[in-house]
Amino acid sequence: MSVVTFWNNRREQTGKTLSLVAICTHLAIEHNYRILVFSTGYQDYNLDNCFWQADKTKKNRGLFGPNTNAAMEEGIAGLAKVVKSNKLSPDYITNYTKIIFKDRLEILPAFKGARDEYEEVRQYYPDIINLANNYYDLVFVDMDRYIQDDVTEAILKSSNLIVACLSQRLTSINAFSEMRQNVPVLKSKKTLLLLGRYDKYSKYNIKNITRYLGEKNKVSTVPYSTLFFEACEEASVPDLFLKLRKTDEDDRNGFFLSEVKRSAENIIYRIQDLAMKM
Repeated sequence: MSVVTFWNNRREQTGKTLSLVAICTHLAIEHNYRILVFSTGYQDYNLDNCFWQADKTKKNRGLFGPNTNAAMEEGIAGLAKVVKSNKLSPDYITNYTKIIFKDRLEILPAFKGARDEYEEVRQYYPDIINLANNYYDLVFVDMDRYIQDDVTEAILKSSNLIVACLSQRLTSINAFSEMRQNVPVLKSKKTLLLLGRYDKYSKYNIKNITRYLGEKNKVSTVPYSTLFFEACEEASVPDLFLKLRKTDEDDRNGFFLSEVKRSAENIIYRIQDLAMKM
C-alpha cells in the first residue's frame, strides 16, 4: 500500500494530471491493483473530463458497476466532514468516490464548492490520504501547486514516491535541477522524474535529459498522443485504453502506449525497491 504524488510547482503546463490519468488507467486495466486517484485542486475539471461528462457528475456509474450511495455526491467535502467528526474508517472512503473500474480504479475529484469551504476542507487532505493508504493498494495524488505549503509538505512527507513532472523546456529542466540542490527529497530515490506531453523529436529527448540531469536510469515519459488528449476532453479515456490494448509498436499510438507502460513499471519498481530498503 503506497502513496504516489504527482507534483509540479511551476506555472507551466507539464501534463501532470493527464500523465497521472494515463498511468493509473493502464495499471487498473493491466494489473490487479485497487487504485484511488485523489485530486487536491480547487474547481479543477481536468480529472473529471477524462472519465465522465459534466451532466453525469451526480451519477457514480463505472464501467463495471454503479455505486449508488447518496453520500458519494458530497465527495471530498463529505469525507472531510466525517474526518472532522473522527468517524471515518478506511473502507468507508469508497462510498464517496466515483467508480471507473469496479474494485480497480476510483476517483476523488477536486473540490467544487466555495473557496472559503475549500480553505477549511483541504487541511484534512493529509489525513484522508493516510487513511486511504490503509485500504487501497495505490493512492495517486494529483498535487495542486496552489495548495498551502503546510498541506503540500505533509502530503509529500507521507508519500512513498514523488513523481516530479517536468516539461521539455530547458528553463523547466534547469529550474528543477537547481531546486533539488536545496530540497533533499528531490534528489533522493523517493523522487522519480517524468516528462509529460513528451515529444520524442525534441532536442531535449529522453537520452539527452537523462544525461543532462545526471540520472542513473532513463527518465519516464508520457508522450503526446492526439487520440489520448482528445479522449481526455471527451470522458473516454477508459474506452480508449481498452480499445488500444492490442496495438502493436508500429501503430502511431504504439510509442505512447509503450512509454506509459514503461513509466507505470518504473513507478511500481521504485516503490518495491524503496520498500525493501526500509
